[in-house]
Amino acid sequence: MLEPSLHPNSLAAGHDPARPIDLLFVNAPLRDYGERPRLNDFTLPVLGMAYLATYAAAQGFNVAVLDAEAHGIPIAESIDHVNALAPRWVGLNLLAPTYEMSARIAAGLDPGIKLMAGGHHAKAMPAQILTDPRMNRCHALVLGEGETRVVELLKDHRSRADLPNVMWVDPLLHKPVSGGRPGMNHHLAPDIDALPFVDRRYLTQDPRMAEDGRIEANMVGARGCPYDCSFCGAAVSANPDIQIRVRRPDNIIAEMEELRARYGVTAFRFVDDLFLGARRVIDTMTTAFAAERIGDWAVWDATGRINILDRASDQTLDALVANGLREVALGIESGNPRVLEYIDKRIHPDMIRTVVRRLTERGINVKGYFILGFPGETTDELADTVNLVHQLWDTTDGQPGRFRSSVFEFRPYPGTPEWTRLMATGQYTAEQLLAYNAVDLTSNGVDEAMRQRDEFNFSVGIQFGGVPVEQVRRHLAELSREQHARLVTA
Repeated sequence: MLEPSLHPNSLAAGHDPARPIDLLFVNAPLRDYGERPRLNDFTLPVLGMAYLATYAAAQGFNVAVLDAEAHGIPIAESIDHVNALAPRWVGLNLLAPTYEMSARIAAGLDPGIKLMAGGHHAKAMPAQILTDPRMNRCHALVLGEGETRVVELLKDHRSRADLPNVMWVDPLLHKPVSGGRPGMNHHLAPDIDALPFVDRRYLTQDPRMAEDGRIEANMVGARGCPYDCSFCGAAVSANPDIQIRVRRPDNIIAEMEELRARYGVTAFRFVDDLFLGARRVIDTMTTAFAAERIGDWAVWDATGRINILDRASDQTLDALVANGLREVALGIESGNPRVLEYIDKRIHPDMIRTVVRRLTERGINVKGYFILGFPGETTDELADTVNLVHQLWDTTDGQPGRFRSSVFEFRPYPGTPEWTRLMATGQYTAEQLLAYNAVDLTSNGVDEAMRQRDEFNFSVGIQFGGVPVEQVRRHLAELSREQHARLVTA
């Protein structure tokens, strides 16, 4: 019997406990926390699931979200929670690093529960997923944006034959098939301005009290990315079905105002790729924010593109500051020109240094993401990345804004340009490239400097370039510890 504090109704979020659950979304844990406890204090909210849940609930369905990652629930207990709640459907978001966890949960579902699944991994490897014996209860693999198709499936699962980019295993042919009929393609790109604002009851840690005392919430301002970074699951070549759309400024501001009124939110994180990644979007949002005086009461963070920000005028950057911009997250990835060209970043080290300097001297914080161990990367090229991190720290010391780094070990994701290149070499099998394992960089869980990295330390254990995996991890750990020390003493 489950302990009272672990009762499924105390962990599942957003539903009416007095009614049967139509759909339970499950965010699978990144690893089995029965083997090693979760160390993170915070994990990113499952905004995609919350969008789906909110839309389905608006159509009258009773929907819940069980965030097993945020709660640190082991696999066996996750399965017990799901079966105890006895939903009509379970929905899983399939990502390459967590696929094994999701498949184990799927295999443990009671026979009467139908399964739908989606996510980047579903789009990249649909046939392999549908023929995985652990996924044999998958009635619908929903590829791409799912709001309207999920609702149609909840009305009647037989509608899958009408819905584009929905797949299942035909019971007679015993092979994957896909639905779709003329006139149904509107399901593939819902009007993002017509969708209801995310119901935050579905999110475990959003809004939350941030370290600076502000109440903070995450938001999405756009869908799709026009860039083709070779390692990224959002690469445009990996998502030909996604139409790039940006929400209207008034729609975004209305959600911000609602979050302020309901929860006291005054800090926002825009987690999509385009908010500061396209000049047109920057200009439109800046004008709208200025007209509504957003900077008088709110601060906000956003992802940005270095090549776009490099071309921004001083006046544009000053306007962003005046309108509340607090931090920009930049995908820097490497400090070596050849590697940057290889991964199609469309930037170079001098451009990186200039953009970081221009932002931080205006009081805008910068978070730089880096990857170590790219395919073909040499020891000297990796050293260029390590050196660039140190240069950016040194350059921004004493500036009004701070620079902080977040460094990762390279791992391949199905469907990305890098995956295609690696498979084309003939040196690897898909099974080898999918053999994700959690890497403990925390000295058996006692290294405080690594605490917040717990959810990101995954590896397939393959040396793809000229740098041994152990050396990559040594650099990663050293940079992470130094970054932690800088934050503690700041």
